[in-house]
Amino acid sequence: MEQRKVHGLTRRLGLAGVLGFSGLALAGCTVNPPENKFFELLRFGWPKGITPEAQQLGNFWVWVWVAAWIIGFIMWGLMFFVMARYNDKARTRRGDHEEFPRQTAYNVPLELVLTLMPVLTVLTLFFFNVQAQDEATALDKDPEVTVDVTAFQWNWKFGYANVYGEKLTDEAAQKAAEESKYEDLGVDKHGHPIPGPIHGKSKDDYSHLRFSKIETTGTTEEIPVLVLPSNTAIEFDLASADVSHAFWVPEFLFKRDVYNHPEANQQERRFQVREINKEGAFVGRCAEMCGTYHAMMNFEIRVVSPEKFKQYIEFRKQNPDAPNSAALKEINEAPYATSTHPFETERAGTRTANENYTDRNAA
Repeated sequence: MEQRKVHGLTRRLGLAGVLGFSGLALAGCTVNPPENKFFELLRFGWPKGITPEAQQLGNFWVWVWVAAWIIGFIMWGLMFFVMARYNDKARTRRGDHEEFPRQTAYNVPLELVLTLMPVLTVLTLFFFNVQAQDEATALDKDPEVTVDVTAFQWNWKFGYANVYGEKLTDEAAQKAAEESKYEDLGVDKHGHPIPGPIHGKSKDDYSHLRFSKIETTGTTEEIPVLVLPSNTAIEFDLASADVSHAFWVPEFLFKRDVYNHPEANQQERRFQVREINKEGAFVGRCAEMCGTYHAMMNFEIRVVSPEKFKQYIEFRKQNPDAPNSAALKEINEAPYATSTHPFETERAGTRTANENYTDRNAA
């Protein structure tokens, strides 16, 4: 009779664990965790997001840890319960002289519980992970500002393709880039066309890159600052001019690979944020090992009010030769990056911009 009670208790604990985890997981992506030190610790150093998408990813992260700790406590409790109840001294005190405790092999109800619990756990995590991922990658925000992001060894170029309905594409540069894909590499000794190194294309093919009238390009002396408006839907269009890079702003809780010829790599080059709901300076990094100076390939996102952003764009349009620092001063912002300290930016002997497409446009 006593063994039956223990067996019933085990089943009830298992069922409680399944129900408890399911309830927490179902709330995971839609409910903000309480604001207290315990839930703050469960972030394990994750920054708080500055976009709705990042906040949802952060909530999912915290609730997964809550569920993991609940399952852990249940399993630890069962383990220590069995160790305490069925050790030799405890059995001797109870007068249990059997060589082995009661065996539960071929116990169908128990085995069903032990099989269903991990299956339900994985399915629940997978479901909400996909839900959070779909929110982060959805292209349904109707962006008011579109930013072209070009990564190259080892810096960044940012341009504004569209600002509140005004297209700022540099048509002449874009046409030159489009024509670059037709460059003839010649033929080999057998008379066959020589394929290029990138999906058969020449390395001087920059038809996949975007060029704008207003651009900010990083140099070995200056970290590029990308100015963005708060409370505005924004789209990022990503491409690399050479090797693979990655666009990562920690406060976005989201990293996106940046490829050369992204369409040929079957990559969706765009991602959107519904808004950036906090103003200030936020560090950005390359999160893909891309060569010697990868660790120094930093940038900064400077989030300002929509009013300041419009003043910034207007200054850049009226003063095309003025540096980005002058435009930042014009709107009473720090002229240079403030969030990347203490990382050094100088990279002796490196390119200040991708020489190939820069020289091509200059020609």
